[in-house]
Amino acid sequence: MTTETTPEDIARQMSQLTKMLHSMGRTDLLLHAIGMPVLEELRLEAAKSRLSRLKITKDYRFILMDYNCREVELQPVHKAVYMLFLAHPEGIEFKRLAEHRQELQRYYMATARNMDKQKIEESVEHLVNPLDNAINEKCSRIKKVFLEIMDAYTASYYIVSSHTRRHVTGTSKIWFERLKLITLPRELVIMERIL
Repeated sequence: MTTETTPEDIARQMSQLTKMLHSMGRTDLLLHAIGMPVLEELRLEAAKSRLSRLKITKDYRFILMDYNCREVELQPVHKAVYMLFLAHPEGIEFKRLAEHRQELQRYYMATARNMDKQKIEESVEHLVNPLDNAINEKCSRIKKVFLEIMDAYTASYYIVSSHTRRHVTGTSKIWFERLKLITLPRELVIMERIL
């Protein structure tokens, strides 16, 4: 790059080259040239203009600020699950939820103040039990509520979704982490109260 070449010049050249590859039907080469990490960043950049700030109020109401302050209607248990995943942008494997039992219980007790503590503890035990389907049911309900408010593409940033991370150890061992996470950029989350 010379001193006279600006980022805008490079963007124009990229646009021309992109159009050429696309017209040749070679989106495979375009994808290879861009690379998956950059493609994911571009996807996020494209979505930012469509994503709403999510405000969690002191009384644990979930408000989509840029959707005319529309409330996301969730039960206390769903709010507790959501807040757990918001607190862990790196993701959590469902099979390791038991490691987050106390944190999940704190969130649940905060969102369900009038509920019996023993019932909360029992519910949390179901959620963190890898042989129980309770966590999948709660995440499905969260997804359904967001899909009632917004399109599937936008909702994909707000729901608890899957992300697989590949690990290679040594020469022949490959293992995968099947993480669940919320991909909403955390700068769009406004917490009036943090536990």
